[in-house]
Formats: sequence, structure tokens, C-alpha cells
Amino acid sequence: MELLTDLLLRPAATAFLEVGVLVAVMVLAFTSAQVRYGDRVLGSLARHARLGPLVGALLGVSPGCGGALVLVPLYVRGKLSYGTIVAALVATMGDSSWVLIATNPQLALVVHLLLFVAGVVTGYAVDSLKIRPRPTGHAPPPLPVPRVANHDSGAAGRPLLVGSGAGGRGALQPRSPVGSVGSVAVAPVMFWALSGPGLLLGLPVMLQLADPARYVTAVGSLAVDPYLLLGVSGALAALVIFLLGRARFADDDLESCSGAEAGAWREVLRRSAREASFVTVWVAVAFIAWEVVQHAMLVDVAALPLLGLGGVAVAAIIGLVPGCGIQITMTGLYASGALPLPALLANAVSQDGDALIPLLALDRRAAVLASVLTIIPALAVGSAAYLILT
Repeated sequence: MELLTDLLLRPAATAFLEVGVLVAVMVLAFTSAQVRYGDRVLGSLARHARLGPLVGALLGVSPGCGGALVLVPLYVRGKLSYGTIVAALVATMGDSSWVLIATNPQLALVVHLLLFVAGVVTGYAVDSLKIRPRPTGHAPPPLPVPRVANHDSGAAGRPLLVGSGAGGRGALQPRSPVGSVGSVAVAPVMFWALSGPGLLLGLPVMLQLADPARYVTAVGSLAVDPYLLLGVSGALAALVIFLLGRARFADDDLESCSGAEAGAWREVLRRSAREASFVTVWVAVAFIAWEVVQHAMLVDVAALPLLGLGGVAVAAIIGLVPGCGIQITMTGLYASGALPLPALLANAVSQDGDALIPLLALDRRAAVLASVLTIIPALAVGSAAYLILT
């Protein structure tokens, strides 16, 4: 039982209490701000086309994938330069941003400033050199046409976007099947109910003001560990949301990053819980995997920095994988001490988050070329960091 606790339960509890709860609070605040001010940023971009790569990098560097995602339909319809979308993809760190912010906010600020600069420089270089994918000769596929449900309404009477055009992946679908009470899902309610006390319990540990072992209290003949109990419960709640959401977070497609869907407070809470759960589960996977590897003595942690430039190249190549799951795991490995900083930087620059997925579907050539272009600054930044730090 002790081995099970050390290899599985405690890493899962740590993922929720020392990463997940803080991510949940940040995602909630950021989602609310994005809903309120996102349209103003896009309007400014439309009025000042020359600022494209600058604004693209600004949207891309924002935590999560929503900032880069909203640019995809605009690029496909010819409203943005190719350098703008490349700048956003270089600057974005996807949902792995939340992990770094939660575990090392000072480093996160430096990394995001570096990503922003790399995105701006790469974007303007692409536009200046007139690099763009060859036209296919075919009209771009139609983008989803939003539809609204007539049985639910958001704040101020605005209808909530719950799907799009009939048929296919964008068809009108019921809300995430998480068992709802009214219009509020049970699993997200449980997640938020556990996140409140979880933040109170986990924040002192994150700030190194408390030792989790001191939370253990005796109840009769039993030793009760509230840190472990609450942490595992929160991780399980996150896993339920993760599985019922089909291992996707709330803004990984073009429809769900729309501000209309997030207009009501319950939608903001639901989406925030889903995204925070997505991050929590992948961080737990990283923490558990690392504990298992260390227990089996398969890797010498002290030898990992010796991976050198080869490790930088591998991390940059891993960043080319679409989606956020494996990238969150990479950042989780850095947080656990298993990944050198240069490799983290290379991975952060090369990864495109979930923004690459709809771009692959709508313009495959643009997506492939963007992946090639993002790995160049990734290798440059990672290699420079390695030479400076060694």
C-alpha cells in the first residue's frame, strides 16, 4: 500500500493541489477576461494589418490555446498575413503555460517574454521574405456556421453557442455528458467544490510555508492525511471531466473558442473546469511516470542535462506534435526536475498547441510549412540557452 501511495496517489494529489487548483483559478480569471475583451483585440488587428505579427504573437503568448485558435479562420479567409499566424504559433505555449505559471511564475514570465519576441521576429521575417504556402487552387473549406440553442440563454439574454452547422464534426451537439443539474454539470461543480479548500491546503505547500506531512492527524486509531485525501479526490474529479470530455479541453476547436458560448457565468465555470482538469490529468501523468521511472532507477536525473544539444533537438521535435497533452507532460517533467531548461525552451517555441489541429483540417500546406518554420527558432533558442547555461 505504501508503494501504491508513493507511486500513484501522492503524485496525483500533488498534481491537483500544487498545480491544478492554481491553474483553475488562473483559467477562470483569464477566460472571463478573454470573453470580455477578446473582440477588441481582433478588431484592432483588422484595422491595423501591419501590426499583424505583433498582435498575432500577443494573442499566441496568452496562456491556453484560445488566442492562437481565433486567428485560424481569419487567416484561412485571407484576412491575415501568413506571418501573423506563424507568429502566433511560435509564441503560443498552449495549455502547458498554466503548468509553468503555477510551478515557477518568475521563469514563466521570462519564457513568455522570450516566446513573444521569438514570435514577433519570426512573423515579420516570414512576411518580409514573402514566405507562404503554395496555393492549392481550391477554395478553402467552409467554416462552421454558428447555431444557437433556443432552450438556453446566457447573461443579459444572449443565447449560448452550443454547436454549428448541421452534420459532421461541427453539428449541433448536446453539452458535455457530465450529468447535469439544470444547466450546471455535476462534475465541474465537484471540481470547483474541491478546488476551494484545495487552494487553501496546497498554496502554503507551493510557497514552501508548510510541509504536507504536518497535515496528517490522528482520528482514533487511524492516521488521516487530508492533503492526500483531498488531492486524490480532486485528481479523480479532474479525471472524470477529462474522460467525459473525450480528452479534449474547452477551446480546442473553432466553435468553442467563441466568446458567445462563454457568455454566461455557468459556461465560463464549466469550460474553466474542463481546461483545468485537462491540465491536471496530464501533469499527474507526468508526475506519476517520473516517480515510476525513478523508482525503477531507469534514469539518472543528474545525467539528464548531459543530453545537451541532442536533448534540445528531441524536445523541439516533440513540440511539433499537434495538441497539448504531450507538451503539458514535457512541462510537468521540467517541474519535477526531469527536463533541462534548454530543452523546455526548445519545446515551448516549437509547440503549436491545439491551434495547429484546425489549421491542418482547413489548410494542410499552411500547417505543415508553419511547423517547419516554428522549429527553426526553437532550435536557435534552445541551443543558445544550452550554450549560455553550460
